[in-house]
Amino acid sequence: MFTIAAIAITVAHIFAVVRALKGPTVFDRVLAANTIGTAAIMLLAVVGFLTGRPEFLDIGITYGLLNLIGTLAVLKFWRHGDLAHDGEEEGAQS
Repeated sequence: MFTIAAIAITVAHIFAVVRALKGPTVFDRVLAANTIGTAAIMLLAVVGFLTGRPEFLDIGITYGLLNLIGTLAVLKFWRHGDLAHDGEEEGAQS
């Protein structure tokens, strides 16, 4: 059963890679990259269960946090043009 799950996750990976390559907008590509990361985490968990190595879950959790931070950084860069933007309005006076 877990082998079938690993195959299904691999197929989802392939679909996400196709979406990342064909995505008409940057947001489609970012969402596909996030999906690829999520599918990789699920594949790590399944392979860790199949091989009896629970430390793969720790690697998956770490990769999940990096995936989240990376996605937020790319979206912030796309919106503001730099990562140092502090959220204050450009024309606001104090």
